[in-house]
Amino acid sequence: MRVQDAVQAPTVTEEITMAHYLLAVHGPAEMDEFGTYGSEEKMEEAYAATDAFNEQLRADGYWVFAGGLQPAATATVVDGQSGTPVLTAGSYLDTKEVIGGFWVIDVPDLDVALEIAAKGSKACGGKVEVRPFAGLA
Repeated sequence: MRVQDAVQAPTVTEEITMAHYLLAVHGPAEMDEFGTYGSEEKMEEAYAATDAFNEQLRADGYWVFAGGLQPAATATVVDGQSGTPVLTAGSYLDTKEVIGGFWVIDVPDLDVALEIAAKGSKACGGKVEVRPFAGLA
């Protein structure tokens, strides 16, 4: 019997558990007509790089969904903890930096999420915070 005949393929398949992460893009609350990019050309380059990044996430099977957010000034805070909800115009926090957009990804582990976040940060030109979901409903 040859050695290669004695080698059998594994009969047990290992299930890969995937985890969801939020990749939140942080940037300044105050922006000019070109966001934080300084020029229309740089803004368009970042948009194109981000589109390519998004397509790669889809191709790799990590994409859940993503989106950019309108300025924090367009937000409304709703406090419905008591009888009548209280609505407050503007962002919940008064800060110099806000979340401008995000991705939700489904990946094998934190290491992959961090690698993806680094690529997303480069593509969009902003800092990216990585947070695991505690669970999904």
